[in-house]
Amino acid sequence: MKVLFVCMGNICRSPTAEGVFRAYVRQHAPEIAIEIDSAATHDYHVGEPPDRRSIAAAGRRGIDLSGLRARQVTAADFERFDLIVAMDRLNHVTLLDRCPTPHHPRIRTLLEFAAGRGHDVPDPYYGGPEGFETVLDLVEAAAPGLLAELAGARGIA
Repeated sequence: MKVLFVCMGNICRSPTAEGVFRAYVRQHAPEIAIEIDSAATHDYHVGEPPDRRSIAAAGRRGIDLSGLRARQVTAADFERFDLIVAMDRLNHVTLLDRCPTPHHPRIRTLLEFAAGRGHDVPDPYYGGPEGFETVLDLVEAAAPGLLAELAGARGIA
């Protein structure tokens, strides 16, 4: 299984989701081989590390994002990844616009996997430190449902 997390710039939400989900899988289902990556819909920060505030907030929860680098979604990603997880509805629509129609079912939003948590993971970029904690909380809330979905798709659940 291959999962790609996507936000607008790939420096706040999607690298946080990549790091949190990688740690969650390692802890709760190490026997399941899942390739985890993240990318951006836009090219604003290609090659840059995650936002220092994302790195710090994740680090306080024992998750290291410092080695990640931003990249933009490519056409090949729609073929390569089994599931592409958008952080909000705007990114979801952007991905659907770029994706070949047969692969549309692969594109979902993160909070589909966290019942009752709303629709969008808010972008913390222009806010204070509490926004980065909110992103972590939402990703952590979605991780069990996302893992269950992936395990079920492979008949492991």
